[in-house]
Amino acid sequence: MQLIPLQATPNQTVAVQLSGQSCTLNVYQKSTALYMDVFVNDVLIIGGVICQNINRIVRSTYLGFIGDFAFVDTQGDLDPYYAGIGSRYYLMYFTAAELAPLPYADA
Repeated sequence: MQLIPLQATPNQTVAVQLSGQSCTLNVYQKSTALYMDVFVNDVLIIGGVICQNINRIVRSTYLGFIGDFAFVDTQGDLDPYYAGIGSRYYLMYFTAAELAPLPYADA
């Protein structure tokens, strides 16, 4: 499990290497929720995914992404809001090996 460094800003883009993948993550707050886009080598893998507490972002192996992401609320069970990123809400990356034992890993 790896922490993805984010700032407490309503819109941000982060570039990171994960399991040999050159990833770009767009994280943005709308009035309804926090959302995320995932790009690998500048190709959109999945976009406009609502970010919820402990709910996977990519979810499906057929998309070709190795691993997955989830936001974690360290102080309760709320969905993330941009102002709490880095102090209450953290974006975590999980490798394929870390996901393998989960019953929903190939969902």
